[in-house]
Amino acid sequence: MKIIAFGGSNSTQSINKHLATYASSLFENADVEVLDLNDFAMPLFSVDLEKHIGQHELAKAFLVKIESADLLVVSLAENNGNYSAAFKNLFDWCSRIMKEIFQQKPMLLLATSPGVRGGASVLEIANNALPRYGAQIKATFSLPAFNANFDLEENKISNAELDKELKDIIKSSF
Repeated sequence: MKIIAFGGSNSTQSINKHLATYASSLFENADVEVLDLNDFAMPLFSVDLEKHIGQHELAKAFLVKIESADLLVVSLAENNGNYSAAFKNLFDWCSRIMKEIFQQKPMLLLATSPGVRGGASVLEIANNALPRYGAQIKATFSLPAFNANFDLEENKISNAELDKELKDIIKSSF
C-alpha cells in the first residue's frame, strides 16, 4: 500500500506535518511518502495569472503524487479558523486542472494546533468540503494542545489516551 502524507502548512517546523508523518507510520506494510508543501510553492492563484502561464507544473506534479497513492494521510493547519494560505493556494491551482483533486482516494483527515481545540474548525470545514473534491474521508482525528501531547524527539503522540484513540481509529477504519 502506498501512502501519500502531508501537513497542510508551509512551515518548516509544521506540527501538522509531524502529525501526518506519525499517523502514516502506524499503517503496517505501507510505503510512505511524506510531501512538503514548500516543494509545491506557486504564485498566488488568479484567473489572470492562469490565463498568462496556463496550468502550473507544480500543481500537475502534486496531482501525480495523489494519483500514485492508495491512501492519503492529510493533517491540516488552521490559520484563523480556516486552511493555511499555502494549502488553499495549492488546492486552487490543482482544482483548475482536476475538480476531483483527491481522486477518490481513501483519506485519514487530521488536524492539530497548539490550542485545546486542535484545529477543530479547519477539520470541520475540510470534512464537509473535501468530499466534493474527490476525498473519500474514512476517519478524522484532532490532536489538541500539540505541544503538550506530542513528543518531537520521539516524533509520536505522548498522551497515551490520545495515541490509543488514533491507533483505534486507524485499526477500525482502514
